[in-house]
Amino acid sequence: MSINVDQSKRPTVHRLPLTKARVNLGQVVKRVHVNKEYFILEKDGIPVVGILDADELEDYLELRDPKARRAIEASNLDIAAGRTKPAEDLLLASSKTKAKTTKR
Repeated sequence: MSINVDQSKRPTVHRLPLTKARVNLGQVVKRVHVNKEYFILEKDGIPVVGILDADELEDYLELRDPKARRAIEASNLDIAAGRTKPAEDLLLASSKTKAKTTKR
């Protein structure tokens, strides 16, 4: 399985004591959601939890699902073999189908 990741834009990972995170939770959450930053919260200098955007968490969990991984691998094989169509073709076909059903 291959996933294209833009290596030029490295994620920003911050380490933060739990006590500071508790006081600044709203600001931490905003930075995670808006700026796509990551936080590792520490208790007595020991990392205990990481914070990331909910969409990223859902993507991560989906990738752990073997069924989803197989679907992604099959899709990548289709792309590599040229068994794909441009999105414009799909949209054009969809609009033609919609026009036919509207005329009835």
